[in-house]
Amino acid sequence: MKTYLVTGAAGFIGSNYLKYILSKYKNNEEIKVIIVDSLTYAGNLGTIAEEIKDERVKFEKVDIRDQKEIARIFSENEIDLVVNFAAESHVDRSIENPQIFLETNILGTQNLLENAKKAWTIAKDENGYPVYKNGVKYLQVSTDEVYGSLSKDYDTAIDLIIDDEEVKKVVKNRTNLKTYGKKFFTEITALDPRSPYSASKASADHIVIAYGETYKMPINITRCSNNYGPYHFPEKLIPLMIKNVLEGKKLPVYGKGDNVRDWLYVEDHCKGIDLVLRNADIHEIYNIGGFNEEQNINIVKLIIDILKEEIESNDEYKKVLKTDLQNINYDLITYVQDRLGHDMRYAIDPSKIARDLGWYPETDFETGIRKTVKWYLEHQDWVNEVVSGDYQKYYEEMYGNK
Repeated sequence: MKTYLVTGAAGFIGSNYLKYILSKYKNNEEIKVIIVDSLTYAGNLGTIAEEIKDERVKFEKVDIRDQKEIARIFSENEIDLVVNFAAESHVDRSIENPQIFLETNILGTQNLLENAKKAWTIAKDENGYPVYKNGVKYLQVSTDEVYGSLSKDYDTAIDLIIDDEEVKKVVKNRTNLKTYGKKFFTEITALDPRSPYSASKASADHIVIAYGETYKMPINITRCSNNYGPYHFPEKLIPLMIKNVLEGKKLPVYGKGDNVRDWLYVEDHCKGIDLVLRNADIHEIYNIGGFNEEQNINIVKLIIDILKEEIESNDEYKKVLKTDLQNINYDLITYVQDRLGHDMRYAIDPSKIARDLGWYPETDFETGIRKTVKWYLEHQDWVNEVVSGDYQKYYEEMYGNK
């Protein structure tokens, strides 16, 4: 029996991870999962309604900053593994209100670490370091944004050549890889955050590393590229574009739309996280990237093309369309003032996790984005549920009520 404490499990990546581990360990290993989520605007119980019914799952509506409640949860449960997804994560919101990002992402992380350390310590060694019970680990889910920004060296993507023979053996089914630059983020790239959000996540990473060094605590950190897939809150690029196309609204694109991101299908990410949690040596940091670099404007155009194609071929999809089919075209794209401090390019080198753990991103972007578009077309009830007044007010403030 392994007892997981999964924070932020009603959010996007956390909910997908919860679904993944409950399915993965259903027949060959017993697990128990304690969910901690404060249900902010991006956390929705409807996302994990079926999972909460599972007798292996216990839900706690608790903020990770709450020292008393987090201590209670550790005292009432024999927790073995902590996976911390809980975070304020939207860069635009961090620019508008940095303080909540610092409080949740830094102080909340430290609160989890401190309570895990206390709960897991069974003795001290001859040098005064804590001795922890067997099989425990804390994993911090971080982001490639802590590394800052990479240069975009090519206006048009070129072929990505993988020279490492070990990595080529792992990345066996991926072809036509491309890149917009010469350099990539690796695990030894210096942290250079540029936004309040990424600075708060980098600070949290440093706190996790400090607990590993100072207290010899068993920790890992994973840093991922941009995730996409089911249950993504519709303020991020891909779900926002899907939602707006269906409603005939303008598609706000920052600047010229030439910023580049590395896109990772969320299920691939979840597999990588659990591999690191279960199989990686303690204190190791792993980048989990998608091998899917693309400019934002090309992502938006691809979404328009796929949506139009899917709706034209399926009468059921036509029922969720709130505008005329002929309105689904590139004219919906509108360029808005660029984000403050907008990083030009992110690109992860996942060679280390490929070599050490045999992980690679199985889902190419064309396949993943089509699956994502179809999921949203088939789950409009979920979208309507999560699009609260908070979201609508935010959208209108940022982009205008168009």
